[in-house]
Amino acid sequence: MQLTFEVIAEALRERIRSGGLRPGDALPTQAVLMREFGASSLTVQKAMVLLKQEGWVVSRPGKGAFVAHRDHAADDADDLEGPDATAPVGGTTARVEALEQALADAVQQLADLRGRVEALESGGGERGR
Repeated sequence: MQLTFEVIAEALRERIRSGGLRPGDALPTQAVLMREFGASSLTVQKAMVLLKQEGWVVSRPGKGAFVAHRDHAADDADDLEGPDATAPVGGTTARVEALEQALADAVQQLADLRGRVEALESGGGERGR
């Protein structure tokens, strides 16, 4: 049984394979995907990290996620079912870029969480004492 983030990732892969989403197209926003799949923001983020690691998607900070430009022609989309279906396009460079982006995203999420915790501690630190 697939986990929800895997279902989301596969649905987006299928939209890319079918041409519903083309290279350079913006992916639906996190909020749209959360509504569509009834998923949490963390689940949608996990799906996006997976797609980035696999080379399907690239992030542009402040702009969103976009369909990556793949090396194969659209006619070769049926070939994506083979054992190399999840191999990043461009090999090591694409993998490193995807991992660097995933790390940058994680660092940003941690900074956001730290800010929330600090705000809660300074604003409501006396509660529960």
